[in-house]
Amino acid sequence: MSAQDPASQDSTPLRAAGPERAGRYAWYVLGIMVLVYACSLIDRQILSILAEDIKGDLGLTDAQLGYLFGTAFAIFYTVFGIPLGRLADNWVRTRLMAAGLGLWSAMTMLSGLASSFPQLAAARIGVGVGEASASPAAYSILGSTFPKNRRALAIAIYSAGSYFGTGISLPLGGWLSDSWNNAHGAGAAPFALHGWQVAFLAVGAPGVLLALWVLSLREPGRFAADGTPQPVVRPGVWRLFLADLMSILPPFTLISAARFKGGLIRNLVALGLIAAAAALLIRLTGDVGQWVTYGFGLYAIVSWVQTLRHLDPPAYELMWKRRVFPWCVFGLGCAGMTWNVSLLWASPYAIRTFGVSASEIGPLIGLPGAVAAVVGSIFGGFLADRWRQRDHRGRLFVCMIAAAVPIPLVLFMFTRQDLQSYLLVAPLIYFFASTIVGGAVTALQDLVLPRMYGTVGALYLVGNTMVAISLGPYVSGKVSTVTGSLQTGVFAMLIAPVIALIVLWQVGRRIAAVEQQKTAWAVAAGEQPAGS
Repeated sequence: MSAQDPASQDSTPLRAAGPERAGRYAWYVLGIMVLVYACSLIDRQILSILAEDIKGDLGLTDAQLGYLFGTAFAIFYTVFGIPLGRLADNWVRTRLMAAGLGLWSAMTMLSGLASSFPQLAAARIGVGVGEASASPAAYSILGSTFPKNRRALAIAIYSAGSYFGTGISLPLGGWLSDSWNNAHGAGAAPFALHGWQVAFLAVGAPGVLLALWVLSLREPGRFAADGTPQPVVRPGVWRLFLADLMSILPPFTLISAARFKGGLIRNLVALGLIAAAAALLIRLTGDVGQWVTYGFGLYAIVSWVQTLRHLDPPAYELMWKRRVFPWCVFGLGCAGMTWNVSLLWASPYAIRTFGVSASEIGPLIGLPGAVAAVVGSIFGGFLADRWRQRDHRGRLFVCMIAAAVPIPLVLFMFTRQDLQSYLLVAPLIYFFASTIVGGAVTALQDLVLPRMYGTVGALYLVGNTMVAISLGPYVSGKVSTVTGSLQTGVFAMLIAPVIALIVLWQVGRRIAAVEQQKTAWAVAAGEQPAGS
């Protein structure tokens, strides 16, 4: 295949990039990946059902709750997801996942020892750093374990673990918190712990044992585009990881940028623009933590992209220079906005509006929502694979459905005056919103080479966290704080899925051409042809 004409191929058939079929061990690995993801979402999302108790005990606003749920976690999840995603492409992925699992489990337990907003924010940051390793490693492991025609289904099943974890976190967190508070009167609890603190301690502990299970897995092989086996551990892996880490952490970003011609000036200009924007937003909102944290994350991503241009030109060529990829990431992030906003506020809204307790509302929203989301995720992955066989845009079409259908459902749900109809529509939102993940990740993987799958997983999380998680919960919480209406805060974010539909439709018009040209573009940027 020539670099100039990717469509011109000889008659020699190419092997699949990875295994030709999924055996029993592949499904066993997938099962453990599902448990890991479920564990991460329990630790991450339990804050939603505990929000009202935390708000009362620590004297927080809705904007601060949105910051804790979204920005404090998501920015560091995103920032560290980039070098850890690259590390997943270059090092032993099972060890990476186990280390991250141990870290975020410990930080979840530390959340239970927090007695102030800054302490809880610091623990949430630690959870974000630890969880940043999980999905990039899992996406890469599954991409190397399952054949191409089963990857969207495998990733959808893996993603179902997140919805299972989210659903379990609500009844489990509500039960743990209320049971503790009911068993111990005010001031009589051991170590003066509140119920929400005990809930954090209880859900964090099992992750340490699960990390040991992950270490028992065999590391899967790596493959080039034509199926040629590649080294599991690339030479100079820790040098590359250190370079990636320096490219995102100030002030090392300046040192990293200065290594390349014109890099320092470009980096300083980016820093100045981001700092000015953050200062303006702080002046307008008064929320220093939100915009300092968000500005840090944005600057880290920009710095990393500038460095990637020199460290890995083929990856930069496919992921940033070709605009389809970043636009796709942005569109998928907007598509996930409704899900994340509803995820945070569904339980607090019910508690405030209908006068129910956390232990009562947790099972009513969490369990039906978990079942609906698991089914929706698997169905979405299956549909994405089938639709992709008929149309290159098939996976994007599934993502567009996931963005569009929840809009009227959210409008209906948050205008109900009775709890029964409120609870009736909640699982439908979970079902349709959850159909996105399998198609989203594999649509992005289709735009790059197999060796870049771990980085793709990290960059998908960049869009989801920088757009959907960091902005959605905070902005909705801020609007709620300013207007005094949580309903208004939720409705304000429905513009995001509309933007997603426009962006993803434009991406779909170009995706076939990108898939056809990607190998030629990568080779022209310096990628070594397979087998050379």
